[in-house]
Amino acid sequence: MTNLIQLIDQQTGAKATILPDLGFNCFQFTAVIDGQPVEVLDAPADFALGTAKPSSGGIPILFPFPNRIRSGHFRWAGQDYQLPLNSQGKNAIHGFVYDRPWRVTAHGNDFVTGEFQLSVDAPDRMSLWPGDFLLCVDYELIHNRLRANFRITNVGSRPIPWGLGTHPYFRLPLSARGRWEDCVIELPVTQQFELVESLPTGKIDAIQNELDFQSGEYVSTLKLDDIFTSLDYDGPQFDMTLIDEAAGLQVVQTCPPIFRDVVVYTPAGRPSICIEPYTCPTDAINLESQGLSAGLRVLAPDAEFHTWVDISVSKVIA
Repeated sequence: MTNLIQLIDQQTGAKATILPDLGFNCFQFTAVIDGQPVEVLDAPADFALGTAKPSSGGIPILFPFPNRIRSGHFRWAGQDYQLPLNSQGKNAIHGFVYDRPWRVTAHGNDFVTGEFQLSVDAPDRMSLWPGDFLLCVDYELIHNRLRANFRITNVGSRPIPWGLGTHPYFRLPLSARGRWEDCVIELPVTQQFELVESLPTGKIDAIQNELDFQSGEYVSTLKLDDIFTSLDYDGPQFDMTLIDEAAGLQVVQTCPPIFRDVVVYTPAGRPSICIEPYTCPTDAINLESQGLSAGLRVLAPDAEFHTWVDISVSKVIA
């Protein structure tokens, strides 16, 4: 694939590269701190060619549901829906927009806008969801900060359920001076979902294995693919932080409170970690049908919803 779009911040020299033909994935973000580049995101070497698994690097966008739907089946407004299953043949996964081409509708030196409408960009998937939607994403570089603005519009005639998540792969360490063993993750989470075969049972427990993300955990000691929740923070937004202690650098992912759940995934054999903000947990649409409040959103016809996610890079302030 050659349809790459590169953004450049003229003041710092920070760069971001987006692949519109594969889910509008921002798979490269390079900040510049004291004249030195900091590679923030991890992706396979062939990602730009479009031959890698679409969810294997960069920032896959997960919509209209994040993660999995059990057996690919759900019932909505009296109708049953059966979605295609993943490669393991067990569940539907990651939504409809992360593996298809998007349309670029605006582009400048430091920003780009992409759109994905179900009926236009994946008409073969229209029967898989209760209605049509338009997802618009703006990527903008603001010095050493990458902002993603999301606009969700119901362009159909019926209310539609939805959940949004991102799946960023963060590369560690953050500099040649850093060490994988000295990288720390901090999250404002206090509980986690009980999972059976990667699917939540609906039960929420205290965080297991004596992990204390609020005080910080060393990434190299973790082996996770878990959903954390019950965020504890003050103010209108919350931070999820990766710290490279030796380099004195940090990556901070900031979200508004609509992102109520966080998946932490440590890919095997890679010096990276995924910190995935979700508006609802895995299989939320089926959890809701069981009478559980799982954060599933419903958008009325012609209604819009706006939200955002920031990723910034800076020195650690002692």
